[in-house]
Amino acid sequence: MSKPTDVRPVACELYFLPVQTRVPLKFGHETLTSVICARAKMTIESRDGTKRAEGWGETPLSVQWVWPSDVPYQQRLDALKDLCIQLARVWATFETTGHPIEIGDAFTREALSKAVGWASPTSSEPRWAVPRLQIPHLAALVCSSPFDIALHDAFGNLHGLPTYKTYNAFFLSRDLASFYDDQSFAGKFPDEYLARDPKQSLPAWHLVGGLDPLTADQLTGGEPNDGYPILLSDWIARDGLDCLKIKLRGNDRAWDLRRLIDVGEIALARGVQHLSADFNCTVSDSQYVCDVLDQLKADHPQTSERLIYVEQPFPYDLVSNQLDVRAVSSRKPLFLDESAHDWRMIKLGKCLGWTGVALKTCKTQTGAILSHCWARGNGMQIMVQDLTNPMLAMIPHALLASHADTIVGIETNACQFYPEASRQEAYVHTGLYTRRDGRIDLSSINGSGFGYRLNEIARKLPPPVAMA
Repeated sequence: MSKPTDVRPVACELYFLPVQTRVPLKFGHETLTSVICARAKMTIESRDGTKRAEGWGETPLSVQWVWPSDVPYQQRLDALKDLCIQLARVWATFETTGHPIEIGDAFTREALSKAVGWASPTSSEPRWAVPRLQIPHLAALVCSSPFDIALHDAFGNLHGLPTYKTYNAFFLSRDLASFYDDQSFAGKFPDEYLARDPKQSLPAWHLVGGLDPLTADQLTGGEPNDGYPILLSDWIARDGLDCLKIKLRGNDRAWDLRRLIDVGEIALARGVQHLSADFNCTVSDSQYVCDVLDQLKADHPQTSERLIYVEQPFPYDLVSNQLDVRAVSSRKPLFLDESAHDWRMIKLGKCLGWTGVALKTCKTQTGAILSHCWARGNGMQIMVQDLTNPMLAMIPHALLASHADTIVGIETNACQFYPEASRQEAYVHTGLYTRRDGRIDLSSINGSGFGYRLNEIARKLPPPVAMA
């Protein structure tokens, strides 16, 4: 079955934009100090070949998050860049015609694994001499996401509509039951699970990194003097923050408990109402998390009350680590993040006792929409988490949160770790990149597609690294 509104990709361009952090951000056992953002432009064509439109997508290639490994950082980064270049060609020649959700789902199932098989790290050695690296599925999704996001943007542009106005039966040939093979979704389309009146203002979550100093006595003297806050209390005062996400170690119970207590004391003193705990996927036993939560509740009940959910304490690979987590989720809502590659993993997580899912556009816009609908249709709670999204990457991220009924607001931390990276975009979308009264403002987003207003953003791109 097809629709006259169907499209297909016909061309892609890829750009790499380097960004340097102002302060380090710790992910598990590694620390991020710079990132390459992959920006893609996709051209699509209507089914009858009479119309074309362009769309844009962007995602930071956060190597430490997508691919934790002992393999040297540069090798992993080069492999991801190489995969992005390969994907530009694969997307441009992908023959499937349909709605972006139909095309994106087919691409992930049919083409992405083949593309990962082709990719190998760049090196000064001959290509044949370089050992192939097994790129994880999460990392492959992140490499594919700029193109997938650009496809959704282009579709909205072609039809002169905001992209979220196209997630319905008029444009889609298939209902959700056909994606999930689940008749409880028969006759239902994504728009039924998305806000009809999306929020124009959202509470903003601030990330308290594992390396962030909390008090003046923890300062080393090497902190940047760039006009942005360093200490947590100064961030709270400047941005009016009411939501703090606390990065923990996951392998040091005493440190994790102390960190929750210390941040909790600052939160209580400053009137912050919402806290969450991120154990960094390094926990191997549910009892570890239960012990931390129980001790916090016993000794610091006010902080415990403000802790509204726990994020992904356990390893990325959910299939190989099928832990029963009901003991944790009986204490606090427990959200999948790194393991939530798609709705199938979320379904497995629900069977194991997870109660919520943290969505990210960096796992593709298609995947985020399908994951959201499955989770919402099965009674799970929703959060939208950041991959420290700067520049264009921030806009689809914010739109997803505005259309999803999240537990509270949206995580947004690019303004902490590289605020100057988005200066050009912030001239047009000031409220997106600057938190005020504890919130971000989406009212500047308007027009077709994702409402980037690209013609008003004075960003000069480097030469493309791939054109197909």
